[in-house]
Order: sequence, then C-alpha cells, then structure tokens
Amino acid sequence: MSSRKDAPRIALIAGEASGDILGAGLMQSLQARYPGARFIGVGGEEMTAAGLSSLFPMEKLSVMGITEVISHLPELLRLRKQLVGFLLEQQPDVVIGIDSPDFTLPIARRLHDQGLKTVHYVSPSVWAWRQGRIKGIKRSIDLMLCLLPFEARFYEQHQVPVAFVGHPLADRVPLETDTPAARAELGLTDKGDILAVLPGSRGGEVGQLMPAFLDAMVALHAQRPQLHFVIPAANAARREQIQTLLASTADLPVTVVDGQSRTVMAAADVILMASGTATLEGLLVGKPMVVGYRVGKVTYAIARRLVKSEFVSLPNLLCREQLVPELIQDGLTTAAIVESVNHWFNHPDQAAALKSRFRAVHEQLRGGASEKAADAVSQLLERR
Repeated sequence: MSSRKDAPRIALIAGEASGDILGAGLMQSLQARYPGARFIGVGGEEMTAAGLSSLFPMEKLSVMGITEVISHLPELLRLRKQLVGFLLEQQPDVVIGIDSPDFTLPIARRLHDQGLKTVHYVSPSVWAWRQGRIKGIKRSIDLMLCLLPFEARFYEQHQVPVAFVGHPLADRVPLETDTPAARAELGLTDKGDILAVLPGSRGGEVGQLMPAFLDAMVALHAQRPQLHFVIPAANAARREQIQTLLASTADLPVTVVDGQSRTVMAAADVILMASGTATLEGLLVGKPMVVGYRVGKVTYAIARRLVKSEFVSLPNLLCREQLVPELIQDGLTTAAIVESVNHWFNHPDQAAALKSRFRAVHEQLRGGASEKAADAVSQLLERR
C-alpha cells in the first residue's frame, strides 16, 4: 500500500439510508482534513453528493430480516466478492464499513487479513445479542466508532479499540423543537392533535407493520374524531405501498408526505413508529412515542433466542428503563396500540417529564460526531 498522507484513498461501504447519512457527514469532515482525499466504495445519494465514487447502487444491499436475506443471498455474496476484489485492487489507506454489519464486517475481515486498515462505524448490537461475535469483530477491525455511550463501554470491556463519537443526528436536531414551524412547513397549521405514523422505510417493514398501525388508526379516529394522522413515505415505492393500504379507509383524516420524517415527528403530539434508528430521532425532537415491530415468524423465533437486551428501542436503551411502550410481534395489537397512544394524549404531565429525560440524552449525544469520527480515523491513518 502506497503512502498518501495528504491525499489518502478512503473506502466507505454503506448499505442503507441511515448509513448513507453518516457516511456523508464523515466524508465531509475528512475532506476538511485531507482536501485531496479520494472516496471510493458503496453509498447512496448523500455520499455520492459528498464525492463518493460508488461501485454499484447502495439499494442492492438494503435487505431486511433473516429469511429475506436468505432469498437474496446469492446476489449479496456476488456483490461482496466483487467489492472485496475491487478494494484489494485499489489498496485504500483505510476501509470504513458503515452499519450493515452482516455485510460489511466479513469484508473487513478479508481486507484486514490482507493488511488493510479497517474501521467499523456504528456498532452492531453485539451487546444485545450474539455476543460471541465480539471475537470476530476484534480480529476484523482496527477501530470501532460507537454512536452511543453504552456501546463504547462494552468494547472497552473486551479490549477492542473504540471511540465514542456521539450521534450526528444529535448535532443536526436542535435542542428545542419548534412544533408550530414544523406544522407550517407541512401545511398543517389548522390541525389539532396530530399523530405521526412511521411504519418504516423498507417494503418489508411497511408490509408487516402498516396493517396493524392502520387498524389502530381507524379505532383512534372513532374515539378522537379531531385527531389527524401524518405519514412520511420514505420514497415513491413506499408512498404507493402506503396509499394502497389506505385506499380502504377513505374517510380517515390522513396526510401522506414525501420524506421529511423528522419534520413530521416535530409537528406531531405523539408518534407511532417502527423500532429502529427513527426512534432516536423521535427522542431528539422530544416527542412521546409508541414503538412497534413485527418480523416474519421464523426471523422472530430465531432472534428471541439470541437477544440478551431487555429493551429494543433506543430511547429505552439509552435511558436504561422502559420509558416508552414497546409492542413487539404478537404484542402489536390494535388494543395495545390504541391504549398506548391514548395514554400519552391523556397524560400531558408524563409526556412533559419524558421530554425532560430525552433532553438530557440529547445533550449527552451532541458535540460534533462527524468531527470526532474523522479525528479517530485520522489518528489511525497517521499511525505507522
């Protein structure tokens, strides 16, 4: 590998939208340090706009669930082999895998064995399930970049080089949420109570969650006729999928918007949402929420035997107690959703207390995550 101290060749691999955002922020911070840097690998629109030359479209890697991955396995293995060969040929100064650990960590292992420096950005949930993976991670990477403090503590306990960088979203989201401004931006200034409904960004998620969410929306509308629903569609395909499901409930007061999920959450009084990264955004905008998740029966049967964590949603994990309801698998019923959503509307004092807890977490996660990540990568690059 040649020395390119002032113009390093940096490889980044992202497999989904959240990783694309993180990768773009990291690229911009690295570009400030190394104006001549060249970025290669795989990324989406954000990383491409930041200067990444993507080997193939990131969407090819966006697969959900265990059984779903199995059906796409031949294609994923082909893409992984292609990417490994490409990076071995290019010999980048560092390879940064961003989230998507089942795809990126095996690549890191292959490249690390060949002498390349490897970083993983966003810890897999190894602290929660399949903890034995820590041994393979330790052999595959030179540095783990963690977004959350409890993750960094876990790696320190296992002697894995780690840097807690905080979460870039905490820097992007203001500490104070301007709900009237968010409503005005969405054209919702004349609405009363608003429930944001976020069934996920992948087709599989929406297919699993939206029918259950929709049944609850119908029941809530019967109880609260003035309640308005707002659903952000992650992309054109999700909009079509959501609107097809909504076709049977023409009298439901619902607005579907393109993207703008954070604005939708900021405009809402309460959020009903899929478990995932979006729950952190809900925390950052300080909104009470109800978290639901459902996957295929086989996926769930396997996962529940492996999970070691008491909670699944980030707000509860970060606060180390169950502050928001988690309705998982068979627990995701119409009655449970309605009861949980109504609880937040009926107890504004508890919603205010939750906002105060969320504010404290927000402050802890702030502080230039992309800059801290770039600092840690720079130290690795300059290490002989």
